[in-house]
Amino acid sequence: MDPKLVEVTQLFDRFKAAFKASNFDVLLTKFPSLPPLFQQTPNAVEELKLAREIYEQAVILSVKMEDQDAFERDFCQLKPYYMDTCGIIPPSSEEYPIMGANLLRLLVQNRIAEFHTELELLPAKALDNAYIKHGVELEQSFMEGAYNRVLSARQTAPHETYIYFMDLLVKTVRDEIAGCSEKGYDYLSINDAKQMFKFSSDKELEQYIAEEHPEWDVKDGRVLFQKVKESQPCKEIPAAPVINQTLGYARELERIV
Repeated sequence: MDPKLVEVTQLFDRFKAAFKASNFDVLLTKFPSLPPLFQQTPNAVEELKLAREIYEQAVILSVKMEDQDAFERDFCQLKPYYMDTCGIIPPSSEEYPIMGANLLRLLVQNRIAEFHTELELLPAKALDNAYIKHGVELEQSFMEGAYNRVLSARQTAPHETYIYFMDLLVKTVRDEIAGCSEKGYDYLSINDAKQMFKFSSDKELEQYIAEEHPEWDVKDGRVLFQKVKESQPCKEIPAAPVINQTLGYARELERIV
């Protein structure tokens, strides 16, 4: 392994270990100026700023560790510092990037109701912020089925911490496209499939198929879905009961009229 890569990896491992070893939650409880008490102490401003930065770094670290549970836990502890300290401490430069990352997390987890609740808690001006707007536009594209816009959005992610969530969202979208492709086509050409799934090379497409859809065939420059269709049993529609039920509805309607 590259010596520089080893050095950086070891440094990051030490950082994670040090962060976990330091029981910040317990230490911060000694500050009465912090939520939920918000007591006005001589050092309240500095204590609030320090605690906020600690939780911000915890959120960012959870993304780097790809730990969504830790992200949610740390974000819940951080949120009061954004919502309830206006006028007490100056705004943080990390506020909107982290709030935007939380929107992406909710979108990835398909928690759409909570996504909109979080939006409603934000001030109106926040909707014009690039970090918030990114999540809003993604949710709109996803709900509209404009999957090509979702796949392209990864390239324009406004913050490095968004890449992890964008990769998860891209996988979800590709799975949706895969399901529709199986039902709608017998096969696709390699070029059409690359364009549809937003892959830049044949190798990327073939790797995706091998890992996610080994039941597909790649042959003669085409991606074949026929094997999937042949393996799916056909369901018989019970014609007589359906006809009788329909006639019954018709008779009921005549009585009403």
